[in-house]
Amino acid sequence: MARPAAGAPPQDANIELTGLPMVLAVATLAFANFMVVLDMTIANVSVPNIAGGLAVSPQEGTWVITSYAVAEAITVPLTGWLASRFGAARVFVVAIGMFGLCSFLCGIAPSLGSLVVFRIMQGLSGGPMMPLSQTLLQRIVPLKFRAQTMGLWAMTTLVAPIMGPVLGGSISDTFGWSWVFFINVPVAALLVLLALRTLPFKDVTQRLPVDFVGLGLLIIWVGAMQIMLDKGEELDWFNSPIIVGLAVTAVVGFVSFLIWELTEEHPIVDLRVFRHRGFTMACFAMTLAFAGMFASIVLIPLWLQTNQGYTATWAGYVTGFNGALAVIAAPIVAGLVTKVDPRRLVTFGILWMAMVMFWRSTFTQGLSFHQLILPQLAQGLAMPFFFIPLMTLAMAALEPRELASGAGLLNFVRTTAGAFATSLTTTAWTNATDVGRTAMAGRLNGAEGLVDKMTSSGLSRGQALGMIEQVVQSQAVMVATNHVFLLISALMTLSVAAIWFAPKPQGPVRGASGAH
Repeated sequence: MARPAAGAPPQDANIELTGLPMVLAVATLAFANFMVVLDMTIANVSVPNIAGGLAVSPQEGTWVITSYAVAEAITVPLTGWLASRFGAARVFVVAIGMFGLCSFLCGIAPSLGSLVVFRIMQGLSGGPMMPLSQTLLQRIVPLKFRAQTMGLWAMTTLVAPIMGPVLGGSISDTFGWSWVFFINVPVAALLVLLALRTLPFKDVTQRLPVDFVGLGLLIIWVGAMQIMLDKGEELDWFNSPIIVGLAVTAVVGFVSFLIWELTEEHPIVDLRVFRHRGFTMACFAMTLAFAGMFASIVLIPLWLQTNQGYTATWAGYVTGFNGALAVIAAPIVAGLVTKVDPRRLVTFGILWMAMVMFWRSTFTQGLSFHQLILPQLAQGLAMPFFFIPLMTLAMAALEPRELASGAGLLNFVRTTAGAFATSLTTTAWTNATDVGRTAMAGRLNGAEGLVDKMTSSGLSRGQALGMIEQVVQSQAVMVATNHVFLLISALMTLSVAAIWFAPKPQGPVRGASGAH
C-alpha cells in the first residue's frame, strides 16, 4: 500500500470568505509571508554593524544569517503534522506570535551567542508560516479570485528579499541594528489580531504519528554540518578534534537519517520522491545555483562595508537593485512556462546569472555606485527565469499525493543550501584574502624607498607602513572577492547540465505554486 506523503496537510473543507473579511484575511496572510521572507535578508547588510556592536568578527556575525535559515528549513517538514494535529489557523497564529516575541528577544540580545539562539527560535517560528499562509489562502478564497490572490502572495515572496537589504541598511544606520528585529514586533502583534478576527478556526484535527527519530536525526546532521562550517576556520579545520567530531557526527547522522526515513512508515521527510529523475535533477540544480546566488547576496554587502567604505544603508541600496527587474520579469516568465520548455528557461536564467558572476569577478577598486548596480539589475532579470521554471520542473515530476512533501523538501534544500553557502563563502573569502595578502607583501619592490619618501614628506615611519599595509590589504580583499565570484560562476554553469537530465513536463503542471 502506498505511504501517505510526509507533511501532507489535513484535507479540511474550504471555508470561503467574501467582501471585507476576505480582503483582510488575504492581507494578513500575505503580510505574514512577507515578514518571514524579509527576515531572511534584512540582516545581511547589518552583519558588520551587529558584529561591531557585539565585538565579534564579520565572519562570526554571519551566524545571524545561517542560524535563521537552517532553523526555518528544519521546521518546514513538520508543518503538515502541526496543521493536522492542532489546525492550520491555530498554528499560524501561534507562529506569528512566537515570531514577534523572538524578534524582540533578538533585539535585546547582549551577546552573539544569545542572538544566535533567539534567531534559531525565530526561524523555528517562521518556518511553518510560509506554507501555512499558502494553504489558508487556498481554503478561504473563492476559486474565481484564487489566481489573483496567489499572485499577490507570490509577489510578497519576490519583493521581500529586495526590500530586506534596503530596510536593513537604513534601519541599522539610523536607529541601530537592534531595530532590524524590533520592527517585526508591532507588525506581528497587528497580524495576530487580524488573524484572530478573520481566519476560520474550524479545522478537522487528527492525531497523527510524528517521526521524532527522523526529526532528531535531521536536526543532528544539519546542525553538526552548519557548526562545522561556521567554526572550521576559527578552529583550524581538521586539525581540531572538535571539527573532526562534528564532521563524523554530520556524516553518521546523515547516513542514519537516510536509512531511517527510507524504512519508516510515516517519515518526517519522504525521501522516496527522489526516485523521480526530474525532481532529483531540479534539486541538484537548485542546490548549486541558489547557493551561488545567496552567497553573492551575503558577500556583496560584506565587501562593500569592510573594503569599499560603504555604510549599511548604501550597501542595502546596492543590494536592493538585485530584484528591481525581477518584479517585472516574474509575470512574463510565469506566462512563458506554459508555452516554452521549462528546461530552456532555467538554462537561460542560470547561465545569465553565471555570466553576471563572471562579470563581478573582473571588478576593481573604486567602482562607482552606478557601476555596482548594473550587475545587480542584470542578476534580478535572470532570477525569475531560474526560480519559476525550476520549481515547475520539480513539481511536474511528482505524483499528486507527493506534492506537499516534495514542496517542503525543495524548500528545505533551498534554505540549507543558502546557509551552507554563506559559511563556505565567508571562509573561502577570508582564506583567499590571507593568501593574497601574503603573496603581495612578498612581492613588494622598493618598499623601503617608498617608506623613506613618505617619511620625508612628514609622515612617521609607523604611519607610512600603515598606509602601505592598508593598500596591500585592500587589494588582497579585492582579488579574493574576484576569485570567489569566479568560483560561483563555475558552479552555476555546472548546475545547468543537471537540467537536461530532467524529462520535459508533459501536460499541465500540478502544484507548481506550492514549491516555495
